[in-house]
Parts: sequence; C-alpha cells; structure tokens
Amino acid sequence: MDPASFVGIGLALFSLFVAMIMDGGNPAALIAPSSILLTFGGTIGAAVAGMLMSDAKALPTILKSALTTKLTTPDDAVSTVVHFAEKARRQGLLALEEEARHIDDAFLRKGIEMAVDGTDPEEIREILGNDLDAMKSRHRAGAKFFGDMGGFAPTMGIIGTVMGLLHVLQNLSTPSTLGPMIAAAFTATLWGVMQANVFWIPISNKLKRASEIEVRRMELLLEGILAIQAGANPRVVEQRLLSYLSPKEQAAAREAREAAKTKAA
Repeated sequence: MDPASFVGIGLALFSLFVAMIMDGGNPAALIAPSSILLTFGGTIGAAVAGMLMSDAKALPTILKSALTTKLTTPDDAVSTVVHFAEKARRQGLLALEEEARHIDDAFLRKGIEMAVDGTDPEEIREILGNDLDAMKSRHRAGAKFFGDMGGFAPTMGIIGTVMGLLHVLQNLSTPSTLGPMIAAAFTATLWGVMQANVFWIPISNKLKRASEIEVRRMELLLEGILAIQAGANPRVVEQRLLSYLSPKEQAAAREAREAAKTKAA
C-alpha cells in the first residue's frame, strides 16, 4: 500500500490544527454538525447528480483503491514478461499455456492465451487496446467525480455561510449573540475549502497518477506479449521493455530480474 495519501492528508490536517492553536484558536470550534452535513452531504449529492447511478455505486471501491491499493509498477512487469519470453524460447510458445492459467493479472493472462492460440498480432493489439481504452474510461470517471467534488465543496461552504449570515441578520436585535453566530456561519466556508483541498482534489490527483502508472504497465505488457509471440530473443525483449522506463525504473527492473534468477536457482 502506498502511504502517500494518508501521510499527506495527515500532515495537512496537523498543520491546520497546529496553526489554529498557535493563533489562539480552539480546534473544537470546527465541530459544527450543520456545516459538516451541508458541505459533505451537499458536495457528494451534487457530484452524484452529475453522473450515472451505476458509476456512483462503484465510488466506495474507487475511493478504497485510491487510498489502500498497492500499485504494480511498470518495472515489475518487465521481470514477468522476460520470464515468459525465456520459457517460450526454451520450450516453445505452447509451454506457456498451462502457466497462463495461473496468472493473476487478467490482462496479461488474456494476452498470453491469445498468443498461445495463434491469434493474429494485429487482433491481439486491437483487443487488448480496447481493454486498455475501457480501463482509461473507468479511471477518468472516478478521477472526475472526486475532481468535481473538489469544485463543489467550496461553493457548498459559501452557501452554508450565506445561510448562516441570513440567520445573523434575523437576530440583529440581540447584539451579544452576533459574534458567535457570524463565526459559526464562516465555519461552513472553512469546511468547504478544507475538504476540497485536503481530501477531494488530492484524491482525484492520486487516481490520475495511479491510472497513468497502470496504463504504462499495460502498454508495456502488450508490447511484451507481441514480442513473445514473434519469437524475439528474451534479451531483446528485456531491452525493448526497459527502453520504456526511466533510469530509476530500469535499475529496479534489473534488480527484480536478478532476485528472480537467484530465487529460481
């Protein structure tokens, strides 16, 4: 699990509360049920209104994925593909059929099975490319939802503040209560801006970044599958795939390959 989201959100909240205390404020003042209900409930409702219900039902899974799922980086895929290339080189493409059934990665399993079945390379590229496009579309929908929430939240906060100020204007005859009422009104704006910039926009950015990594990994797997089917030398396959990676990722991929060889020995 990548801890960046928890570390970043925790640091942002810690900084906010500490700064508030340093200025002589009381963090307990932020506990305003009406403001919290309006900003969170209103923001989620407005975002859901702009999408299909089938998409909305998948949001808990998307949120969990953004916060807890461990990403498989492109350099990990190199070791896997080169392993299949070496086995196909030694024993033939049909030798991959049995091992393909035990592959957890559905994209890689599908590609290897089609390669073993003798599917035309262009058809493999088209079919797997369609799978890749479908995944991109799902990822865009999830990232857009949280991005929309980041846009709606401050507006909901302003609406809450306006509602609070209306209440203030209705009670001008009791000046002693105006200060606390005005402070409570602006709490809604604070909650709206805070949740947008601490929760929703960062989560949207995390989903976009995770999608980029997954897309690169799948594109790398696709090129590897086609190279294996073409009977390319495993060393050539490895060098071709490494060319898609950054120097740091190439080093990580080589380390993974060496570790796999040591384990196999």
